[in-house]
Amino acid sequence: MPASAPVKIEPAARLRQTIARLYRRLRVTDAGTAAGLTPARASMLLNVERNGPMRLSRLAEDEAINPTMLSRMVGDLVEAGLLERESDPADRRAAWVQVTPEGGELARRIRGERTEAMNAALSRCSATDRKAIRAALPALERLAEQLREERP
Repeated sequence: MPASAPVKIEPAARLRQTIARLYRRLRVTDAGTAAGLTPARASMLLNVERNGPMRLSRLAEDEAINPTMLSRMVGDLVEAGLLERESDPADRRAAWVQVTPEGGELARRIRGERTEAMNAALSRCSATDRKAIRAALPALERLAEQLREERP
């Protein structure tokens, strides 16, 4: 194959690469950076804000991180006043985490910045591309749910 010939990439790999590029471009926000949050800590804050009070074990599963790293990250967010951590009264070995009012406000600002960035990018797309993206959303949402259900 000549060096100038384009490499064909299967659709699944193209989709994965595209989603990864979108994520990298959206994950860093002014609000998160100003608050000293890494993208991983911002993801954790947004997860708890979106899903309400949750057990630490569920948060570790959702974020795909080990318990040691989870404990450190949650500790940082608690120390920053963004999350509250409580022992489970029914099982003292388990703990729950929830967003503080300050954490909820920061999560909304981060989410708003990401939405504004996406809106700005979409506004520069052609009407045909915007229509195609809108039409693809239900299938992409189902795909995301399938991946979540299939994860070990």
